[in-house]
Amino acid sequence: MFKNDTIVALATPAGSGAIAVIRLSGSKAHAIAGTVFIPAFTKATLDSSPETYSKLEANTVTLGHIYDGDRVIDQVLLTKFVAPRSYTGEHVVEISCHGSIYIQQEVIAICLKNGARMAQAGEFTLQAFLNAKMDLSQAEAVADLIASESETAHQIAIQQMRGGFSSDLKDLRSQLLNFASLIELELDFGEEDVAFANRDDLKKLLNRSQQTLRKLIDSFALGNVLKTGIPIAIVGEPNVGKSTLLNALLNEEKAIVSDIAGTTRDSIEDEINIDGVRFRLIDTAGLRETTDTIEGMGIQRSY
Repeated sequence: MFKNDTIVALATPAGSGAIAVIRLSGSKAHAIAGTVFIPAFTKATLDSSPETYSKLEANTVTLGHIYDGDRVIDQVLLTKFVAPRSYTGEHVVEISCHGSIYIQQEVIAICLKNGARMAQAGEFTLQAFLNAKMDLSQAEAVADLIASESETAHQIAIQQMRGGFSSDLKDLRSQLLNFASLIELELDFGEEDVAFANRDDLKKLLNRSQQTLRKLIDSFALGNVLKTGIPIAIVGEPNVGKSTLLNALLNEEKAIVSDIAGTTRDSIEDEINIDGVRFRLIDTAGLRETTDTIEGMGIQRSY
């Protein structure tokens, strides 16, 4: 990764679709876009396209065409962002083209031919971090937001992206710096008959810092289980209705149900969303003494 590079990549999921978005970011983003894009409202020739592009206002969307020489690649919508008012903090261009895989590849190839390079995984967010558009916790929340599969996981990621976690860390840092400065004063002037810090105040400050740390530790454990889904194992003896309960909760015949004890020999897992919370339901083998090797392995998994 080089600071002065201009990078390009598909910003939407890979594969065919109605629309695909290709993002350019870097110092040459506008120069590259000006070379390959001609707005629909102008009758300019290809030679004058950079001058025409430069007149487009920042933070606007323009209809036009992507050209490779004299060949029209696609009709697109181009969004122009000027640094530092962009996701990465650099000059950014987003090209919304038709979602054909061929068109996507052609548009990216044209950008590469005109001076861009392929972005590495997560590099747009990395540039946003390096340009102080977000801190590390907010950058991590971007991936969590994209991967969120429930309302609760979405809310946690949104709160973290908006700086909720960062604010708690800043408060903790301020408390610890205050505590450290008072301790250093006491150590530097320990032989003087002067008290810079009340011992009770120091204890209160330390307790408050510990409470903040405990809150952050607990929030990680809770946030992680809400993000990945709350695991619920359905455990019991054979033929008590474990698989029937799983099927009823999922409203489908996920697990085989019979009167024969030991029908379920392996863990059967599926997910359900209840009031915005994701649950992972796990049907298990019935707990009993058995001489059957395979059933015994299933029972061990239940434990």
